[in-house]
Amino acid sequence: MEKHLNVPANTEELAELKSGDYVYLTGTIYTARDAAHKRMYETLLDGKELPVDVKGQFIYYLGPTPAREGQVIGSAGPTTSSRMDKYTPTMLDQGLKGMIGKGKRSSEVIESIKQNSAVYFAAVGGAGALLSKCIKEAEVIAYDDLGTEAIRKLRVENFPVIVVIDNQGNNLYETAVENFKKLK
Repeated sequence: MEKHLNVPANTEELAELKSGDYVYLTGTIYTARDAAHKRMYETLLDGKELPVDVKGQFIYYLGPTPAREGQVIGSAGPTTSSRMDKYTPTMLDQGLKGMIGKGKRSSEVIESIKQNSAVYFAAVGGAGALLSKCIKEAEVIAYDDLGTEAIRKLRVENFPVIVVIDNQGNNLYETAVENFKKLK
């Protein structure tokens, strides 16, 4: 089912999303990859505040290429989400509500998604140039020294994603395989 969602979104809106739904996001999301997640995790371990309040927010696992002249951002394809799995339950416990990436998640992350009423979305890998057209503004807001892995605040319009794991833990990667087996 196709849906449109303004982000950040509240828990009730996220509860309406089901694994397999096509969703178009409009609003504000943040970017963070491996190095930024590691630094945020260490910041929390040190008892300090994160450079961005993740409560209710969405993080896109993205390290964009440099923008060409006249562009807001370069190619903006997702990175492999499992690289953030070590840090994800902690981020979800901080109030993070949505993650965008590609690939499978660990059982610990899936359990944390359920416990925190969050959602995991996939963006199409290999379509970074097309996805960048949905990004209308991009601003580095933390960890500038990390270059492409710095945390960015993005304003997106009709950014296409698919719900992979909904807040009940239903996992498209598993159900799609089962449905395929039934077709044989």
